[in-house]
Amino acid sequence: MGNVIEIQNLTKTYGKSRGVNDISLTVEQGDIFGFLGPNGAGKSTTIRSMLGMIHYQAGSIELLGLDAKTHQKDILRQVGYMPSEAMFYPSMKVKDVIKFAADARKMNCDKEAEYLCKKLEVNIDKRISELSLGNRKKVSIVCAMQHKPKLFIFDEPTSGLDPLMQEVFFDLILEYNKQGATCFLSSHVLSEVKRYCKNATIIREGKIIATDSVENLSHSDVRHIKLWRNGKLEEFVHQGDINELLQQLQGTKIDDLLIEQPSLDEVFMHYYEQ
Repeated sequence: MGNVIEIQNLTKTYGKSRGVNDISLTVEQGDIFGFLGPNGAGKSTTIRSMLGMIHYQAGSIELLGLDAKTHQKDILRQVGYMPSEAMFYPSMKVKDVIKFAADARKMNCDKEAEYLCKKLEVNIDKRISELSLGNRKKVSIVCAMQHKPKLFIFDEPTSGLDPLMQEVFFDLILEYNKQGATCFLSSHVLSEVKRYCKNATIIREGKIIATDSVENLSHSDVRHIKLWRNGKLEEFVHQGDINELLQQLQGTKIDDLLIEQPSLDEVFMHYYEQ
């Protein structure tokens, strides 16, 4: 099927503060790909570099087979981008914002916009200034989806959405994905990635620390250990050969021992904290 996203050795630094350092990743066509990491890990920096919003010092980025630096306009025409902050002209009406986004691509998206507004319960006659954060977020979703792009890039898309609308949002992603669209989903919400993504990269402090299928990431050599000794419970996460742990425990008096597969949340937290 080919790769829709190819990032090679991307480096972007902001003086002393952290950006991203020599990161590489690929996303295949048709994937729902999780880009996972705590706040400040470098997720937004990577996305802004992909879309040509910031200039990076080293590396290369290709989206949809096009170089991100030299073909920015062609790329943006085929991408649905949703930033983490939904910012619009406050005096504009919702319907005018949605049409403005379609006109910027020289496309008539009326039919799809109407469908999306109905699904997301968007009031198109209100002004942006009258909307809550969650309702501004829904307008942002419509603007990102109405032109039926080949590639979706979402930066923390569900913050501010109520749980019901989060479900509707992911239903829409799955719908477009079935039609061949690829989704790059930046998130720090583990449950979202666990439930919807096929593959994922974990980024921490500007560096990629793991890339695999979500299934493989959750079936790692990490184990959740509960150990009772001297009447006290000790809980910790162990990574590596379990025999090494058992050797370390030899000679100590153990009242009880429980070794179990950790939840995906614990696995990811272990990656975060390493």
